[in-house]
Amino acid sequence: MATIVEIRDLEVEATTDAGRRVEIIRKVGFTIEDDEIVALIGESGSGKSTIALTLMGYTRPGCRISGGSVTVGGKDMVRLSERERQAIRGTDVAYVPQSAAAAFNPASTIMDQVIEVTRIHGLMSDAEARIRAVELFRALSLPEPDTIGDRYPHQVSGGQLQRLSAAMALIGGPKLMIFDEPTTALDVTTQIEVLRAFKAVMKRGGMAGVYVSHDLAVVAQIADRIVVLKAGEIQEIGTTAAILERPQHPYTRELLAAFAPNRAVPATTEAAVHPHPLLELSGVIAGYGRVMSDGMPAVPVVRDVTLSLAAGRNLGIIGESGCGKSTLARVIAGIVPRARGHILFDGKELAADAGARSRDELRKLQIVFQSADTALNPMKSVDEILGRPITFYHGIGGAERQARVDRLLDMVHLPRSLRHRRATELSGGQKQRVNLARALAAEPRLILCDEITSALDTVVAAAIIDLLKELQRELGVSYLFISHDLNTVRAICDEVAVMYKGEKIEQAAPDQLGGPDSHPYSRLLYASVPKLDPTWLDSLDRDPELVKAFGGR
Repeated sequence: MATIVEIRDLEVEATTDAGRRVEIIRKVGFTIEDDEIVALIGESGSGKSTIALTLMGYTRPGCRISGGSVTVGGKDMVRLSERERQAIRGTDVAYVPQSAAAAFNPASTIMDQVIEVTRIHGLMSDAEARIRAVELFRALSLPEPDTIGDRYPHQVSGGQLQRLSAAMALIGGPKLMIFDEPTTALDVTTQIEVLRAFKAVMKRGGMAGVYVSHDLAVVAQIADRIVVLKAGEIQEIGTTAAILERPQHPYTRELLAAFAPNRAVPATTEAAVHPHPLLELSGVIAGYGRVMSDGMPAVPVVRDVTLSLAAGRNLGIIGESGCGKSTLARVIAGIVPRARGHILFDGKELAADAGARSRDELRKLQIVFQSADTALNPMKSVDEILGRPITFYHGIGGAERQARVDRLLDMVHLPRSLRHRRATELSGGQKQRVNLARALAAEPRLILCDEITSALDTVVAAAIIDLLKELQRELGVSYLFISHDLNTVRAICDEVAVMYKGEKIEQAAPDQLGGPDSHPYSRLLYASVPKLDPTWLDSLDRDPELVKAFGGR
């Protein structure tokens, strides 16, 4: 084996709006062998993504590499010219971002974007590139691999777009792959196939990898070694088995303690539960495309869904990418008007379109979107983002508005000093917490949570879940959780509804789903949740009939 990456005494600093320099990466150093995958783990803001980006000679706006060396394939990325770095990016080193939605141009087809790197570097003809792209689509378990490249980014689901971004990175045959939370948007059944595809493609090509993640169970399946980071400094380095079984540093032990797949769900106290439903859906049908003569959408996504949620309680909605769960949340919020059916909120029918709802109806029902990158205005400060709903819904300004912004930042465990930063200056986890704080600013009765912890590390995610429970006890707020993370659903939801191909196929208490009497698809979902065991993925033995019926997309 040869060393492909050597980082020595790396230092990265940021410059604040006031001109003050802040060191965010301090004397970091480690190596990666040519067929090794090294994971970078730690809480949001620990420097994981910042370090990964330096492997391409890149830093975020307002940051710079202030010391040390970053050598990839014998070339120091710090000292190369930008032109020399451009020749390396996409060929020697490639990057799979956390947010695929922000990585694609909505005006170009998927195929044109996936093969673009082969055109830039003259790696192969367009015909050869298209053949290679289809091979990657198939290897990454994408539906309709022969034709999916003809679509535009908005015509595929978030999970599918994340896999397409991996194909875009892999097509140039890089020696080093950088994965920045690449399975965040994927459901558990798809995640398994993608992880297997990543491992197979990289081993076959002799590629090295850096895997940035907060999901220790995923890291356990793909990484050879783990680098534990906090506040820009390395806390511990070791083999995956050693870190998981014999952690030495107290912070590593804290991370492992926060990964609690079987956290007990405290029963909602009867005093906090109201006898009538807060939210009722009956026969809801919705989709996209032009409206047909019978009033149905050209592409139906949600099919005849009926469910209810009592005040003060929580309902989880789980299912694979593209099953309609996020569309259902948008239908409830009035962002996607329903074609048929009824939605009652606190006993009163809601208009299909949010524009026809009263301000108080909008205030009481808030939504937190999955992708904070596209949900937050990059030109506005955190103070403006949080202050706007305070003024809009409550008519509050001046010093009282400022005080409320401070309280919101405290509630989501963000320092008040971030209030003057723009969204582009925050980490992925920090952006999502601002996203949550914006919903809380309205003081709602129901929050639709669309994968709200998917971008958060385990410590912060656990803190957010605990915060939501505390708010529920104090305010009686209810949550509808859209998620592919069954552990999160178990931790907070009283009941779970399972969706498959737009239909609700089962609803039960979390501890009842996945058992022998549960729906076969529910059993497949629960069998696909990664375990904190490095051998789990390779030894996984799921029911082949269930995989054939529900997992062979």
